[in-house]
Amino acid sequence: QVQLVESGGGLVQTGGSLRLSCAASGSIFTIYTMGWYRQAPGKQRELVATITSRSKTTNYADSVKGRFTISRDNAKNTVYLQMNSLKPEDTAVYYCTAYGTTYWGQGTQVTVSS
Repeated sequence: QVQLVESGGGLVQTGGSLRLSCAASGSIFTIYTMGWYRQAPGKQRELVATITSRSKTTNYADSVKGRFTISRDNAKNTVYLQMNSLKPEDTAVYYCTAYGTTYWGQGTQVTVSS
């Protein structure tokens, strides 16, 4: 069983930055590829970024490439999403997940004002 808790969301102006964190319980965290998704009001949940278990491979949605960076610290059982140059269209609830599993966090709200 893995429990995921996101934090770090908030209100920021266009062009600003936020760093989201996702703390995982359970010693098996290191075996999972981790991912960040987001869901804006009235839209489907979309994949933002993923990172493999040893951080060898990362992938990003085209809409965030060059602005967002996913990373993880397996010693701390935590995955991060550094978000720079934020735009109003980045406004959404952001969720972390153990990719391909049913383990999801509760989400953290990110709001970017214009």
